[in-house]
Amino acid sequence: MPRDTDPRLLRAFVAVADELNFTRAAARVFVAQQSLSRDIRRLEEQLGTVLFVRTTRRVSLTPEGERLLPYAQRVLAAHDELNAAAVREERPLIVDVGAPAATGQRVLDEARRLAPDPEFVARYHSGLSGAAAEIRDGTLDVSFGRVAGLDPALLGVLDHRLIRYEKVAVLLPEGHRLARLPRVPLDALAGETLYAGAGNPETAEWTDYARRLFAGRGIGLAAPFPKIEGEAEFTRVVRRRGWSVLASEAFAALPGMVLRPLVDPVPLSPVSMVWRRGLRHPGLEVLRAAVRRLAEAGRWRERPHGSWLPEPDARVLGVAAPPVR
Repeated sequence: MPRDTDPRLLRAFVAVADELNFTRAAARVFVAQQSLSRDIRRLEEQLGTVLFVRTTRRVSLTPEGERLLPYAQRVLAAHDELNAAAVREERPLIVDVGAPAATGQRVLDEARRLAPDPEFVARYHSGLSGAAAEIRDGTLDVSFGRVAGLDPALLGVLDHRLIRYEKVAVLLPEGHRLARLPRVPLDALAGETLYAGAGNPETAEWTDYARRLFAGRGIGLAAPFPKIEGEAEFTRVVRRRGWSVLASEAFAALPGMVLRPLVDPVPLSPVSMVWRRGLRHPGLEVLRAAVRRLAEAGRWRERPHGSWLPEPDARVLGVAAPPVR
């Protein structure tokens, strides 16, 4: 074996050996399936042997793969022990989860449950556009949100992984004509004006999403308004202005408002975990593990039938866009 074999290649090999399925293995190590296949081919080239037999129906280890597996497992165990030993010397990982009820908070809670040793410092600033610039500048480590709305030059210096498709909802005043409905058809919002963060540069990706969703449907976007800080002030401004608000189903309920899911179609907002390219920290690996467990248990990356996804999001995430309705 070459002396400089990358542990990442061994980790890819062990994942495929355990799962005997490239799709599940890719989700387990949090990479695209194409990247995982490239890593396996690279390891096979370095070793000068074939590790897996691949057919259209199944994946199995070759005799050489079976022989290598216990050695690779021991190398990775030693590597993990080394990382664990260094945890005490690591600085805290700064994680912006957006809001206490958001997907990012659930990921952070699960990470803390999985591994109490890495120190995570949570931040609660809404908006990936603002957070991504801080990640680039090194003042923040990890955040969550819609990456397709970011400037391509900024996105180019970041790593990101899709973790969840959140269903989009509308936050309505209790007396609104649609508040009595358990679910609100998107066409029923024709003629309405919704607030979606216009005027707040830190949430520009959400305003962009709203524009794409509202286009051609007769739904208006509320005029730009200064950034609103804090839940209490947000509640005051929204109720004073009588706004309806475009939100996700994970949005916290507000006094005097009701949250209703949107349907026909079901708009999806992709939430990705985002970090600075090249970042190495034990806490990042724990967050990845937390995402994998939550996404698999909650089927977070499944798109329901009759859903809607903006074309730029489908392109950035490398998935097929649902038919436009």
